[in-house]
Order: sequence, then structure tokens, then C-alpha cells
Amino acid sequence: MAKKAMVEREKKRQKLVEKYAAKRAELKEIANDESKPMEERFKARLKLAKLPRNSSATRLHNRCQLTGRPHAYYRKLKMSRIALRELGSHGQIPGMVKSSW
Repeated sequence: MAKKAMVEREKKRQKLVEKYAAKRAELKEIANDESKPMEERFKARLKLAKLPRNSSATRLHNRCQLTGRPHAYYRKLKMSRIALRELGSHGQIPGMVKSSW
């Protein structure tokens, strides 16, 4: 199990990303618009830089919903391979059977 602080930090980042998503998109659109004057685009870049760093979506890291494990993460299931195997072994995932040969 991952440290609780790491899981909480990731939740905090997720909230910031959701909070600033619209503002970031608006500023990026202005900054990348070639038809706008250079000063306006530069001001948009400065405003973008003043936003919290953790509000950027690239700072998010996928973690298992059950254990907080950052590696071996299945996006579709939102859990790690270890948690998936545990749930499969206990018969809690429909249609999943532990293989043996």
C-alpha cells in the first residue's frame, strides 16, 4: 500500500486540475492564436505561468483506486495488477477466473 500522503497529494492535484481546467484552456487558446497581437499572447502566457503548477494535467499520475500503487496500472479498470489479481482470486470480478495449468 502506498503512503497515505502520496495518495492525498494526488487527490489534491486532481482537484486543482478540475478547478483550473477551463481557465487554462482559455489562456492557452489565446497564447497559441497567431492572429492575436504579440503583447496579448505574451500576457496570456504570463497569466498561465502564474497559475498553480499542480493545476496542470501533466502533473497527474495514475494510481490504483484501492491501494494507491503507481506502477502496473490498468487505465480501463483504474487499479493495479496486484489488486486486480486479488479481487479475481476472491471471485469479486465477474467473468474473471484465475488460470492454472
